[in-house]
Amino acid sequence: MLRKLIKHEFRATARVMGPLFLIILVLALTANLSINFLMNSPGFFPNLMGGLLLFAFGIGMTAVVIISIVLMVERFRTNLMGDEGYVMFTLPVSSHQLIWSKIIVSTAWFIATAFVETLAILVCVFDLELIRDIFSSVFFRNLLESFQELIEEFGLNLAAMGAETIVLALLLCTVLCLEFYAAIALGHSFPNHKSAWSVLFFFAFQFVTQLAGGLFVNTDFFTGLFNIGGMNGFHQLMAVLICMELISGGIFYAITAVTLKKRLNLQ
Repeated sequence: MLRKLIKHEFRATARVMGPLFLIILVLALTANLSINFLMNSPGFFPNLMGGLLLFAFGIGMTAVVIISIVLMVERFRTNLMGDEGYVMFTLPVSSHQLIWSKIIVSTAWFIATAFVETLAILVCVFDLELIRDIFSSVFFRNLLESFQELIEEFGLNLAAMGAETIVLALLLCTVLCLEFYAAIALGHSFPNHKSAWSVLFFFAFQFVTQLAGGLFVNTDFFTGLFNIGGMNGFHQLMAVLICMELISGGIFYAITAVTLKKRLNLQ
């Protein structure tokens, strides 16, 4: 049943995110044309058009991130806390399956958003001659040699570093979803002013997590990780950060699940 929930959620959100990704890639292409042609033209009107296209691309890049977050929040609120909740909670599924379907789909869209934004930037700045000049330059060769020397000197394992970074990034996306979900669930446990309570709980969660993170950073244990050096220090630092995200995510998940099961108050 979880697979069906995920499939339905992907279909519902793809109606928004799919066209949005296509628009941002088209804007990236027009921004590239404006940089390579319009901005280099001597006339005022081509320069103006090029500047407007670049501005539109910048606005579009920001809008994609904002809309992906807003869509994730709205899907959880309307689908589980609004009128649709009366239907969703009558399905032969548990509240855990409902939560996980939202988490998986939202995290997937966050990853897709990051990928599309990176691709859009590459399309915007793409210049074959510039790329050829960069890769054939003495500076790039020296930079590559310096990077290889760093890898050999400190024994860097790029594959392990990349894997740990990806795991941490996935956890950050998941915890962000759960933080919103926990705030919305708690806010909708009250009979009135549900949205206001949700916003208040979200900022309260932010304050507590930032305070806990700040206190931990100032501990001797955290600063001691940087004195280890090399790959061991990096692995231990990443392990600590991953554990912190797991703890935060577990707390937010428990708040969301318990609230949906015990104190659900639909609109």
